[in-house]
Amino acid sequence: MPKARKRTEKPLLPKLHIYCEGEKTEPNYLTGYIGLFCPGNVRLKVIEIIPTKKNTPKQLVDEAVYDKKNKYPEGDVFWVVYDRESVNKYPERLHMEAYQKAQTNNINVSLSNVCFELWLLLHFQETCAPYSCCDELIKNSNLNAECKKNGLDSYLKGDKTIFYKIANRISDARKRAEKINKKMLASAEPFKTNPYQLNPYTDVHKLLDAIDKFANDHIQ
Repeated sequence: MPKARKRTEKPLLPKLHIYCEGEKTEPNYLTGYIGLFCPGNVRLKVIEIIPTKKNTPKQLVDEAVYDKKNKYPEGDVFWVVYDRESVNKYPERLHMEAYQKAQTNNINVSLSNVCFELWLLLHFQETCAPYSCCDELIKNSNLNAECKKNGLDSYLKGDKTIFYKIANRISDARKRAEKINKKMLASAEPFKTNPYQLNPYTDVHKLLDAIDKFANDHIQ
């Protein structure tokens, strides 16, 4: 009798875990992106937006670090998504602690300064204008006007449809984010080059790149 063939088991590829500070805006955008650009088996099996009640950078990083050490296998990849927000709401010292702990524990950070809405604005235009808080950006930028041009009454936090209205502009947002980040780094004061010290700044595109990589790795 012929010998039974041994089944060759494919090594398990790592999973991607995403922790968002916002309960609606960021998860809605990322869910839309994953749904549009990732095959069903990938988004269901290996990319996960973790439900969390944590709403500060340090809390998010702490939760990701704990889960990495205690809940998930070695090799999984972790991202935390949060805003710089106003200095009065969250002092730079606390951002430094969160950022350093993330780096020490190999947790990836997707930070927007001053808020995630900067990333949305970059879908429409390049801007190096600094804002002190999210409310100021929404009030004084072109975000509302641009949303109206694209079938929305105005910008509304947590709107589940906004991603699909601007998805065709993601490539432009990526290029603009790279451009303004380089400008901010080039003009930054010495020893003030961390993302939470640069305004404006966003690296949401780096998280999207990581999502794309997971999708491609699991298709192959």
